[in-house]
Order: sequence, then C-alpha cells, then structure tokens
Amino acid sequence: MRRTEHYIGLMSGTSLDGIDAVHAEVTTTEGRVRVLGHQHQPFSADLRASLLGFNLSGPDEIHRSQLAANQLARQQASLVLGLLQEAGISPAQVTAVGSHGQTVRHRPGEFDGCGYTVQLNAGALLAELTDIDVVCDFRSRDVAAGGQGAPLVPAFHASAFGHAGIERAVLNLGGIANLSLLGAPAIDGREAQAVRGFDTGPANALLDHWIHRHLGLAFDENGAWAAGGRVLPELLAAMMREPFLALPPPKSTGRDLFNVDWLNRQLQALSSAPEARDVQATLAELTAQSIAQALLRHAPGTTELLACGGGALNADLMDRLRQALPGIRVGNTAEAGLPVMQVEAAAFAWLAWAFVHRQAGNRPEVTGAKGLRVLGCLHPRHSA
Repeated sequence: MRRTEHYIGLMSGTSLDGIDAVHAEVTTTEGRVRVLGHQHQPFSADLRASLLGFNLSGPDEIHRSQLAANQLARQQASLVLGLLQEAGISPAQVTAVGSHGQTVRHRPGEFDGCGYTVQLNAGALLAELTDIDVVCDFRSRDVAAGGQGAPLVPAFHASAFGHAGIERAVLNLGGIANLSLLGAPAIDGREAQAVRGFDTGPANALLDHWIHRHLGLAFDENGAWAAGGRVLPELLAAMMREPFLALPPPKSTGRDLFNVDWLNRQLQALSSAPEARDVQATLAELTAQSIAQALLRHAPGTTELLACGGGALNADLMDRLRQALPGIRVGNTAEAGLPVMQVEAAAFAWLAWAFVHRQAGNRPEVTGAKGLRVLGCLHPRHSA
C-alpha cells in the first residue's frame, strides 16, 4: 500500500499579487502530488509596496526587509492554519511546509563568480507560529553550486505533467515567464529526454505596472485593456532586442532587469510619445513573442503548451500565444489535473518532500549547477 504524507506549499512570485498556499498529499516514495486544498491571500498595499521597493537599494533596507519578512511570515501562517482548519487536521499531521518566500534580488553568477539570490522569508517565525517543520531558502544551494537557482519548477512539472508520447512544454506566467520543456517521455522503455527549462522574459510584471500607473488597477483583467490597443512595431522591435532574450540557457531573470527603469528607457527612445493603451498591447505582445521565440528555438518539436500562473487567466495574452504558435496546441494545466493558480505552490510542497527524503530538488541541465543538490534549510517545529 502506498504511504502518503501531508505537505503545505507556499508561493509568492514576482507578480507580487499575494500568497498561494496548497495542502497536498504526497506519496513518500514517488513524490506524486495530489492537492487537497488551496487558499489565496492578496498582499496588503503597504506590504506589496515594501516588497517591491527591495528590488533596488534603499535606506535602512536590512531593518525594513526583516520587518517585511516577519509580516510575510504572519500572513503565511494564517494561510497554513486556514488550510489545516479546512482539512480538519492538526499541525502534527503535516510533515513540512515548503515556503518559497519573496524574491527581492536575483543576481546568480555575478560580481564574485557565485553571486546570490535573496528570498525574504522568516522561516523560524513561521515554524513558531504553525508548529510545523518549515523548509525554505530553496534557491541558494543551487547558486552556490554554480547554478542559476531558477527555475526550480521543471523537476516538479516533469513529475506532474510528463506524458508518454507527447512533447509537452509547461509555461508559468507569473511576473516573469518561464518554460519547462518536458520532451516526449519514451513509450517503449527507452530513456526519456532530459527535462530542460529557463526564464524567457517578462510576463505580468510590466503589464501590471503599466495598468496600475495609468488606470490604478492591480492587473488587466482578461487582458481587456491590452486587447483594445494596437501593437507599436517600433517599441516591440526595440524591446525584442533586449540581449537577455537571445541568451542561451541556462538563464534566469527578474525585476532586477525587467523593471520600471527598463521600460522607461524603451519608451524614451521612441520617436513620438505613444498612447498608454498601445503600450499595454505592445507589452502583451512582447510576452507572447519572447515566449514563442524561445520555445521554437529550443524545443521546435513541441506539440502542446500548458500555461499556469496568473497570466494563464489573461484571455488576450493566451490568444496572442496561440497566434504566435499556430502549430502548437495552447491550453492550461487544469486540463492535466492541476488548476493554474495551484501549480507553483504545489511545486514547493513537492520541494519540501524532496528535502525531507533527501532527494535532489534541482535539475543541473536546467539551472547549470555542477550537479544534483538537496535544496532548502530546515526550521524545526517546536513540539516533540
């Protein structure tokens, strides 16, 4: 009989829209994940602004960042306890919480040959508030081993969405877009193609910034504002010349590159001032075109693309992807059994399972690390 364990996964991504939490049952040996519960809690306006501010240097940032991490942990704890109450289980029945934290700087391989990645987290406080083992700091070990520390989800995507005979890709549309290239696992027992994955460029980060700047909205629901604009060829061509987009994998990025200053530089170089709505349409097209370019360059045999993350709910963006990839069926992960807003949090429940069972959480062919590594650091529960 298969043994299972309970895990909780917590994820807040570069879109900074809030925290997704899942309660998952994971088989102890194979690491197969079944989501039993999901909750989402938006960030308050002050916490979101605080977290966004840490992408650039500022005054007294050590003090401010640690208080923000404590605030984040309290919000995470309320979600964890809510999931336990919903499931009718106690903290003692949960093996571990996998907490990603909030990425505020991501500079792997830079400066001293190692670089760093920083996810704000207060794992000790979270363990204290929940009385559950907390596994966090998943990315830094991969960076220490010469990797990018990202993306970490391809190993989970392979476990959850790999399908015999289908060359499938999984696309996460958070603040930044990343692809997992799953290849076509063998039907006849031969070794499956290695899983690959990398960041492709911006997804929701710039779209959300631009609509908030002009309409005061948190995001462009269904892409309706972008759908009513027109793509600006001059602006699109300039943005597509960003050197990161042409870099070969392994590669990862974040708001360190694709931020307000980057967008302002693109706009200042235009021959005339654009209409705000047309910029939104062009940013949506940038996301679609950069993803399509990357997928066709690195996995031209792909037959199916499954999207997840908040951007998968953007009808205009999904339509742009279908137009940019006419030979590929474009859908979402719900079709394969996991709703789009649960995938990344489920991945960190799976990474917590991998840590507990001393399984590698990275894929060196994805991140560029020197080898397989067990990822994460443990903050134990306080009860026996």
